Amino acid sequence: MTTTAPVDGIDLTGLTVAPDQTWGAVRLVPLLRPVPISDLRLHARLHDPDELSIVHAGPRSAYVSYVPHAFVASWTTDDTPAAAYGTQLRDPAASGAPTGIRLAFRRGMARRDGDQRLRFLPLHLAMEGCLALQFGGPSIAWQEWTRQAVARGLSPRVEASYTGTAIPGLDDALRVFEIHPGQCGMVLYVADALAAAFVVSHPDDYRALHPTLLQDFYGELIFQYAHLYPAVPGFTARLDDTTVDSVADLRGRLAQARADWAAFHTVMAGGLLAAAHLTFTPVYRMGRFTLSRFLPALDPGTENHIGEMITDDTGQLAYLKTFRLSAAQTRRGHLLSQLAAHDWNLDATATALGTDRRGITLRLDNAGFGHLLRPDIIDACRNQARKPHDRATGTRPTSRAG
Repeated sequence: MTTTAPVDGIDLTGLTVAPDQTWGAVRLVPLLRPVPISDLRLHARLHDPDELSIVHAGPRSAYVSYVPHAFVASWTTDDTPAAAYGTQLRDPAASGAPTGIRLAFRRGMARRDGDQRLRFLPLHLAMEGCLALQFGGPSIAWQEWTRQAVARGLSPRVEASYTGTAIPGLDDALRVFEIHPGQCGMVLYVADALAAAFVVSHPDDYRALHPTLLQDFYGELIFQYAHLYPAVPGFTARLDDTTVDSVADLRGRLAQARADWAAFHTVMAGGLLAAAHLTFTPVYRMGRFTLSRFLPALDPGTENHIGEMITDDTGQLAYLKTFRLSAAQTRRGHLLSQLAAHDWNLDATATALGTDRRGITLRLDNAGFGHLLRPDIIDACRNQARKPHDRATGTRPTSRAG
């Protein structure tokens, strides 16, 4: 597996933007594909809602997650149309309601599912790449790190997210929004914060997969914004009728309105479409198509989106699904990247981040990585941080008679 050089932004060439639709705080921007990609088709394979999946990611390692659905990609190698398979929630012949939580063991994030078919877990490819960031831990056994940190690294590594069912208004929005002819994707905003982008190769696949957006997972920022902001304004194109004297004039005004809306959307989605230094990692080759995942530069001052995509041999986008990292997740990733860049040397990392040893130690502790450091180092830094507060409040340490 190789990693390409960092590139800037996601290329949506081949897709056009349609007028947005709003419902409460949810804004959905449809993406239309004038010429569908017919030799790559996607369909959903929905798993039992009471099933917990353990995905074997490699030797002596596993990925544990609740997986509501997988995608199955089918393709052809002779440019003939690929068939799209149907989907069902469970076997219609099965009777009785499931009880308890079952474990399902699956091999790999992306696995062949028959001849010229690939099953992969949407967004889990991207999240696996994020969780694996500097997963090995300290490369040098510096005296500040515990034996566990050197031997086991960041195992276990955990990040939190919310399913679409927890986002207020998203279920109603997906139910009432119009699906356009030729629609192959959408860009989802919550309180006008870019939440996710989803693109497939064919309009029929999008219609089938549209409901699965409710089963995807979303970041903390999106969950909070959906609760804090009850509604967003609608953007309505207004045509100056004084300049319209013919049908040709009307067509020209409509074309200009569409161009203005597309330009405005490009600005709104700039955190993804113009993101700097995205690093792509190929995961699987499918004929003329390549499944890849990408990671952002993890700059705490900008939006950061992880995701996965399928592109053809010309670079055209056939599939895309993204997840917006929260500010806390971005800070954790940035901190780990800086540690790795300086061989996990605390003093060198502190200098690069403009702080001192106590500052970097407290940052690690606040980010949830304090267990990697020796307890005496953590305790000393916590005590030093408490002393100015104690002097300011006039409190003194209390003691009790033995």
